[in-house]
Amino acid sequence: MNNVKAATLGIQHLLAMYAGAILVPLIIGGALGFDSTQMTYLVAIDIMMCGIATLLQVMRGKAFGIGLPVVLGCTFTAVSPIIAIGSDKGIGAIYGAIIVSGLIVVLISGFFGKLVKFFPPIVTGSVVTIIGISLIPVAINNMGGGQGAEDFGSAVNISLAMITLVFILLIYRFTTGFTRAISILLGLVVGTIIAAFFGKVDFSPVTDASWFHMVQPFYFGTPTLDIGAIITMTLVAMVSLVESTGVYYALSDITKKPVDSKDLSRGYRSEGLASIIGGIFNAFPYTTFSQNVGLLKMTGVKERKVIIITGSLLVLLGFLPKVAALTTIIPTAVLGGAMLAMFGMVVTQGITMLAPEIMRSPENAMIAAIAVGLGAGVVFVPNIFAVLPEWLSILTSNGIVCGSVTAIVLNILFNMIGPKKVDALQPQMLEAE
Repeated sequence: MNNVKAATLGIQHLLAMYAGAILVPLIIGGALGFDSTQMTYLVAIDIMMCGIATLLQVMRGKAFGIGLPVVLGCTFTAVSPIIAIGSDKGIGAIYGAIIVSGLIVVLISGFFGKLVKFFPPIVTGSVVTIIGISLIPVAINNMGGGQGAEDFGSAVNISLAMITLVFILLIYRFTTGFTRAISILLGLVVGTIIAAFFGKVDFSPVTDASWFHMVQPFYFGTPTLDIGAIITMTLVAMVSLVESTGVYYALSDITKKPVDSKDLSRGYRSEGLASIIGGIFNAFPYTTFSQNVGLLKMTGVKERKVIIITGSLLVLLGFLPKVAALTTIIPTAVLGGAMLAMFGMVVTQGITMLAPEIMRSPENAMIAAIAVGLGAGVVFVPNIFAVLPEWLSILTSNGIVCGSVTAIVLNILFNMIGPKKVDALQPQMLEAE
């Protein structure tokens, strides 16, 4: 493959993941009240870390890198927990938890395959569903202009959000292939252009940003260690590893390159290392981006060279604050319209994972019912367990942790202890016997 074609395909992969990559820092920074300078840095360092994490995986070494054409970005699974930790414990606790959870992933990478049995689809599906549900209020608040905004719920804000959402839906409905893959990105661009005519776009962050900067460790402050935050981010990391395992096997099938336990360990280790570096430079934990797997399958181009170009371009963009600042001018209402689509897809992803498991047995239906119900309940009524001892608040004060632990414990109780139950939700099987 010539360099021009490889570069073109590399840019295409970058565009396919760009909206997902920039939305995470924009959502988290907005929720934590970052100013335009901080937002610009957060977006820039996140883009750079997406590139570093990608290169760590594509390059196959003795200890790190699975050596498959995989693109990495910040997982949406981490958005809600990071906002909750930052709001309650402070910025330092976020990055302390990310660094320690990354270290834990590196340490357990060799035998994580044995722990996977505690994270079957009924557990991971419940967790992803809870996370999606917990993110919906963030999208709705942003559609109104952002919680606490003077013009919250104004006709202009709601119109911009709905125009963005409708445009995304139209692209998704009437296009295919790559154009459909970047429907969110195109919706954000169109929504921002329309918002400019309403005077809702402030270009000063772009004009104020420099063309080049050097990244620095602990930009937002020194990490602090909070056991509850660490448990939360470690659970997020575990779910991400399970999701990544599926992507690794999918890529193995596409590229016709078998993956063994040693390959998986190197992949897990790279994700942990990426999280450690991300925490040091005040970015996020990173996981595989499935949208790029779809693009890889669509194009039929499986060379790692293309993904190396994508990763290198992401790293380069991370040194250019003016490019990062362009993303920070997107109005909150426009972001909200796109968020509703993306977060809704997180919910449907969780439901898709749960559906076959629920049909498999009534026990699984009960596990999902209690885990999702309890987890979502704590998200919406966070003080419900305030009377419990402080040591228990680690597990009960965060809806995602509460729901995750509940799903794990109930799965052990119903599916791993004692004799297997009869599959009562599939009577046709009984009749066949």
